[in-house]
Amino acid sequence: MTDSGSSPGRSSMIDWDLAVNVGAKMAGDGPSVSWEEAADVVGELRGGAERSSPLVREYTGLVAQERTAPVLVVDRRGWLQANVDGFGQVISPLIDKLQEKKGPPSAMAQAVGSRVTGAELGFMLGFLSSKVLGQFDPFYDADGATGRLLLVAPNIVQVERELDVDAHDFRLWVCLHEETHRVQFTAVPWMRDHLWSQMRLIVGEIESDPAKVLGDALKKVGDVLSGRAEGSLIEVFSSPAQREVIDRITGVMSLLEGHADVVMDGVGPEVIPSVERIRARFNDRRKGAGALDRLVRRLLGLEQKMAQYRDGAVFVREVVDKVGMSGFNAVWQGPENLPSKTEIHEPAAWLARVHG
Repeated sequence: MTDSGSSPGRSSMIDWDLAVNVGAKMAGDGPSVSWEEAADVVGELRGGAERSSPLVREYTGLVAQERTAPVLVVDRRGWLQANVDGFGQVISPLIDKLQEKKGPPSAMAQAVGSRVTGAELGFMLGFLSSKVLGQFDPFYDADGATGRLLLVAPNIVQVERELDVDAHDFRLWVCLHEETHRVQFTAVPWMRDHLWSQMRLIVGEIESDPAKVLGDALKKVGDVLSGRAEGSLIEVFSSPAQREVIDRITGVMSLLEGHADVVMDGVGPEVIPSVERIRARFNDRRKGAGALDRLVRRLLGLEQKMAQYRDGAVFVREVVDKVGMSGFNAVWQGPENLPSKTEIHEPAAWLARVHG
C-alpha cells in the first residue's frame, strides 16, 4: 500500500534508520486489508487527487502548475521515511552549528548520541504516523519536483472504518483537503521559500550549548506536565526571538489549513453526498481519545494544530463573506499580505490593512 521516494544525504549525528525503525514499530502496520483491497485503495486515492485538482482550481481561482508535485500513496513507514528525510533538511544548519562550536564528537559519543536522538525522533514521528491522513511536503525537490503530496493509505482506511462513513466519499474528501495544499504551494511559488526562511530563522536561534539546552528542556517539560505552563514542546523550548517567528508561522499555517478546510467543505456537497456526516464525525475525532493521547497531542503541539484548522477556517469564511473569493485571494500576492497570528483572530484588521 505504498509508492516509493528517494532519500537525501543526512548527518550521522542522528541515527536516521533507527528513527524510522522505532517509529514503524511504534505505529504498527495499520488495519488488515487484502492485497486486492489495498490495490483498490491506492488506485482510488491517486485518482481522487487527480480528480480534486480541477475542483480546487474552480472553487479557489488558484491555477497550479500541472504535474510539478508528484502524488505518493504511502504506508506508515513510507510517511516516516519521507518525514525523516525532511527533518534532516530542516535541522542541517543546527547540526553544522553544533559541530562548529564543539568539534566532531568521539566515535563512542557519536554512536551513543545518534541512537538516543534517533530513538527520540522515532517515538515522536511514530505517534504522528498513525494519525496523519495526508501531507503536502513543500520542501521536496528531487527530480525537479516542487514538493510532493503524501496520502497515508492505512490511516485513511482505519479512520473511515472507525467513523463508519462511506469509504469512497471519505477518500475523496481527504484528497480535496490535501490537493488544496498542493495547489496553494504550486500556484503560489513564493510560499515555499517564505516558509523555509522562517524555519531557518528558528533553527538559527537555537542555543548551541547542549548542556544548557538539556537543563532548560527538563525544567520546561516538567512545567508542562505538571500544569504550571501551557504550550507544546516547540513553544516551551523556544526563545523570545523564536516565538516571534513561530507566531508568524502559526498565522501562515492557520491560513493554509483553514483554507483547505473551507475548500473541502465548499466543494464537498457537489461531489460527496455524505459530506455533512463525514464532517460531523471527523470533528469529534479531532478532539482526541484518552488522557494519554491528549497529553501526547499537547506535547507535540497537535492541539494547536486543531486550533489552526478551526481559527483559519473562520478567518477565510469571514473574509470571503466580506470581499468574495477574489478579494480573499489578495492573501497570495506576497508575504506582506499574509495574516499575522493576531489577524487570524481579527479578520477585520487584515481587511483594513490589505483592502483599506
